[in-house]
Amino acid sequence: MKFKKILTIGVSESSLGSKYWNRLDDLTEKRVSVQKDSADIKAELKDADCVLVNPFVFTFEKNLIDEAPLLKYIGVLSTAFGNVDYNHAAAKNIAVCNIPNYSTEAVAEFAFGSLLDSLRELERAKTQAKDGNYSEDTFFNTSEIKGKKFGIIGLGNIGSKMAEIALAFGADVMYWSKNRKEKLENGGIKYISVEEIVTECDIISLNLAFNKDTENFLNAVLILKIKKGAVLINLAPNELIDLNALEKRLSNGDITYIMDHSDELTSEQASELSKHKNCIIYPPIGYTTKEATIEKQEIFVGNIENFLQGSPTNKVN
Repeated sequence: MKFKKILTIGVSESSLGSKYWNRLDDLTEKRVSVQKDSADIKAELKDADCVLVNPFVFTFEKNLIDEAPLLKYIGVLSTAFGNVDYNHAAAKNIAVCNIPNYSTEAVAEFAFGSLLDSLRELERAKTQAKDGNYSEDTFFNTSEIKGKKFGIIGLGNIGSKMAEIALAFGADVMYWSKNRKEKLENGGIKYISVEEIVTECDIISLNLAFNKDTENFLNAVLILKIKKGAVLINLAPNELIDLNALEKRLSNGDITYIMDHSDELTSEQASELSKHKNCIIYPPIGYTTKEATIEKQEIFVGNIENFLQGSPTNKVN
């Protein structure tokens, strides 16, 4: 079985290797690619029975889904699927499949790499040594992870890996998640409220999937309550945080914010956040290891192959 037409929206050629594009082409009679802001999107949807989207640059809303009367399958090129109206798709018997778990180790390892860089001032140390200054005199106020209260909001795959690593560092690990994880609690982590995490923890990691229920999850009230001196790490979508409230809190200079979804910021948001030395912005590289890149492509194309074989995988609706 093949699709009649696969339409890709906002999916660049570089998103997949040639091997995976070839596998896709074997699954359809025709493949058409359009940019996120193309005027041809509605016309191309008319006869598409499969749509593949990059949800970080394109929002697949109800009205657009209704423009595709033949649509059977929506493939999301990410773990996050909040920018696809998956409930409306389900009502029309359209499968929506995402790419879970492909970058768990990559993102968790990057989180701790960026955290250590911040706590131990590694970038400043490298620059100083490169300039020929090998003195340690200005580095005695750096901090360790051991003994810190380490709060994790969202104990999915990445959050669980973060908890495992934090425990290995000797941190006092606590979490909040929609569903309690008693097995992990038996391993030494504590369940507390979100408000307790932001008010008590020295290090806070936000690890929620973005959807309509989690948009602005870290709202102005919670941001104001973040413990002074805390480090907040968010390697998840920016939509989880009220960025205006965050920018105001950063202006106080009493918290540090680490993020890597910088490609999703508007130019105005990027400009405002970049003004603050306590806002550490990385390119979106948390997931970009060789291993994760291969796994992402395998799952993405594998989902489509499995759907056509009658055994959908990673269906979110």
